[in-house]
Amino acid sequence: MKIAKYLDASGSPRIARVDHDQLIPLQTEGPFQSLADIIAAEEPIAAAMSLATESPIAIDDSVQWLPPIDAQEVWAAGVTYKRSQAARMEESEAAASCYDRVYGADRPELFFKATPHRVSGHRQPLRIREDATWNVPEPEVTLVLSPKMKIVGLTIGNDMSSRDIEGENPLYLPQAKCYNQCAGLGPWIALFDKLPANAEIGIDLKIVRGTEVVFDQQTSAAEMARGFEDLVQWLSRDNRFPNGAFLMTGTGIIPSSDFTLHVGDHVHITIDGIGTLSNSIVQGS
Repeated sequence: MKIAKYLDASGSPRIARVDHDQLIPLQTEGPFQSLADIIAAEEPIAAAMSLATESPIAIDDSVQWLPPIDAQEVWAAGVTYKRSQAARMEESEAAASCYDRVYGADRPELFFKATPHRVSGHRQPLRIREDATWNVPEPEVTLVLSPKMKIVGLTIGNDMSSRDIEGENPLYLPQAKCYNQCAGLGPWIALFDKLPANAEIGIDLKIVRGTEVVFDQQTSAAEMARGFEDLVQWLSRDNRFPNGAFLMTGTGIIPSSDFTLHVGDHVHITIDGIGTLSNSIVQGS
């Protein structure tokens, strides 16, 4: 089942089930007043199915999507794919040994990525920093976690990165990763009773500049060196998430060092079993 957030005709945020080419608006009531309440339910799919529905809305260009997040924090994991390890070592000679060691270490790299106001949804803009010259998107399978740290679903994440800032000094990682419009989530959440196997989760990144596809690459979650549950148990150590959380699980697709995003680029991330998250790129005010 897929659950989305959007703005209705009055400009009010609503939640809906996604059924092929339609949105089925849900009447939030009782214990399920928000998307976060559904995620926190013992059985999120049953919780969503229990809500009364309204007349379907055709999914077209008029739909104003919102990121599928309420008050949750967004965290991210790094160096979980071999390609990510290589790229991080390329961008920073000084920190190369750190990234090499963390790839094979028991403890993963985990970092805070965004608060909800820094998150953009489907067809909303993402930002490249004005003080950076080497900016890339990072397409990531993103875990949707209940307050009990149970993986209840997946969404698509774009972990925007300023690689020149991070490469200058690994202590600059928060500035390279966390800023206004630094994270994309969406277009919706795919709820699962049982997650698909990693080999079934293909990931595709396309970047369009004008009318030209300037980057096109694919990978699979099967290329991950760490498991989803392993990342979650590390995140939850001595750490409490009363609203639940989103955890981006790292990227296996990173453009080469001669590529950087431009203002006006359109980034399209498709993940099997979820959908496609599309964002335009902006900079400055």
